[in-house]
Amino acid sequence: MRLVPVRKLQEGMRIGKKIYSDEGVILLADGVTLTAQLIRRLIELDIGYIYIEDSLTEGIAIPEMLQEVTRRNALQNIRKNFQRLSETSKMVKSYFHLGKDFSKVMESILKDVSSQEESMILLMDMNTADHYLYKHSLNVCVYSLILGIANGYSEDQLMVLGLGALLHDIGKTQIPQRILLKPQKLTDEEFHMMQAHTEIGYKILKDEPNIPLLAAHCAFQHHERLNGSGYPRGIKGNDIHEYAQWVALADSYDAMTSHRVYRPAMLPHQAAEVLYAGSGTLYDQKKLELFRDRVVIYPPGLTVKLSTGETGVVSKIHLSTPHRPVIRIFGDAEGQALQTPYEMDLAHKLSVIITDVDGTDAMPVSLEY
Repeated sequence: MRLVPVRKLQEGMRIGKKIYSDEGVILLADGVTLTAQLIRRLIELDIGYIYIEDSLTEGIAIPEMLQEVTRRNALQNIRKNFQRLSETSKMVKSYFHLGKDFSKVMESILKDVSSQEESMILLMDMNTADHYLYKHSLNVCVYSLILGIANGYSEDQLMVLGLGALLHDIGKTQIPQRILLKPQKLTDEEFHMMQAHTEIGYKILKDEPNIPLLAAHCAFQHHERLNGSGYPRGIKGNDIHEYAQWVALADSYDAMTSHRVYRPAMLPHQAAEVLYAGSGTLYDQKKLELFRDRVVIYPPGLTVKLSTGETGVVSKIHLSTPHRPVIRIFGDAEGQALQTPYEMDLAHKLSVIITDVDGTDAMPVSLEY
């Protein structure tokens, strides 16, 4: 399979991975041949990339971090509870037993993530037509758990971290849709309203039964930054709880690699570079180093160009050296298609580097909200 920007899709291409709605319903099945009408529909759904299958990339598997049933149940649960909250016109004492609902979801997510031999941060839900807030919440949860596992947290600690990550943006349920989905730059007044989601989220969660207080602090602190430049309180360094620091990394990474109404998605290597630029100032250096060792910046299916001038698709990832993948070469240095593609392992070809990636016209963006 190959990851292709929707804007580069052509009639006759075949879908490689199912495309889902926000309720887990299959909109387009794998193997479906794309028509002009279907391509227009994908653009209307605001999907940035999809996987297509062809003879050149036959046998290239795209790993999944969650089982389909886990992912579907989680999104449905997030959608149900967040919609209920968004319909609440004033702060009430109890929020529909959030702790009970989301604790069950967390158990399934943690089981899936923990069952993998060595979890790596891969792109999630590139093929989902979904409300951004719902899938973002799930993605940040999964990414945070992977980082927490790599950091050596216990199961109890992972449950708290996971809940905090899953619910970190719950305060946005109280922000007007016209602001959440505005394609233009926010006004100062709108920006302050958006920033309030951190405090709102904390107030929603802090007294909720079965929601640990530290999970509420993830909602409160995930926009705080090491040097005090964040919000809502501008706290610094160790005053920011370590769980909130992990969630901040996962939140920023997923925000950049997700397609939004106001800008296209970055690819992983671009988003990682933006995060690395904040090492020691915005984000803790040691946490960034662990993130670097766990994030797959060149995921399977990505089309790349090498320093040799050859082109190909990432076919396999090495867990020990995720930045040096195996490339299936299908084009020579002159741009001519090879009759017989072959595999080049960059872990052994240290003189060869990836110089370009298909779909890299997305630019760095502000992550202030």
